Amino acid sequence: MSPIVTRKSPAKVNLVLKVLGKRADGFHEIAGLMQRISLCDEMSFSLGGDGISLRCSGADLPENADNIAFRAAVLFREATGVPRGVSIEIRKRIPLAAGLGGGSSNAATTLTTLNDMTGAGLNGEDLTGMGAALGSDVPFFIQGVSSCWAFGRGELLRPVENLPTLWFVICNPGVPLSTVEVYGAYRIGLTNERIQYTIPRLQTVRQITDGLENDLERVSERICPAISDIKQRLMAEGALGALMSGSGPTVFGIFESPIDAEHAASRMREKKGAPFTVSARSM
Repeated sequence: MSPIVTRKSPAKVNLVLKVLGKRADGFHEIAGLMQRISLCDEMSFSLGGDGISLRCSGADLPENADNIAFRAAVLFREATGVPRGVSIEIRKRIPLAAGLGGGSSNAATTLTTLNDMTGAGLNGEDLTGMGAALGSDVPFFIQGVSSCWAFGRGELLRPVENLPTLWFVICNPGVPLSTVEVYGAYRIGLTNERIQYTIPRLQTVRQITDGLENDLERVSERICPAISDIKQRLMAEGALGALMSGSGPTVFGIFESPIDAEHAASRMREKKGAPFTVSARSM
């Protein structure tokens, strides 16, 4: 076996998520601002042997082709012919089905790490194309940028520079939500006419908190009412703004400083309704 290579696999939040219309391929046309955060899974890789071996700790995840990281390894091997065998271990810290992109991040980390370890020499465009075949959020994590506007179904990316550092409290009520179910519910009443969207000016913390927007939030709140409660509690704890991330049910609040964020996270952990609560920062 080769030496073990360990990489962090970060989560993201959606500072903006607009649904602009239905697509002929069954996906939705979106415009969104994604922000990478310091909450991370940890993944370890080693080459050798035959086949793909996947182990997961910290969450009840499949360890076969039902896991997107496993499928990423299969796709990479089919595209490059290497590696013959790889062992992957995921130590989960990002909640599952939470709107934080944990699975997509794991897939992206698998593709980029295997590319480095095997010397396959795939460029960013190659890896992004493979990522898009696995999931809409995977290309964002492959890019490795901190902040990005995403268009299309999420694969068309425009990096954003010089956003201020943001301090978050991330709260998850422990009720997994299906992205397919949430988007399916949102489809009701959505026409085939594409909504026009102009990118807002978001350069300061106040502009960002004033511009927080997620079209899926009301749909997800009907499925998981705890989302609304957590938002209200974060605002009561001093958040400058609060929003659901992705299709939910995770909610984040943005705070003035790391001290404010950690104090609020501590108080939120003392109350019921958000069993997973951490402070984090933008990366």
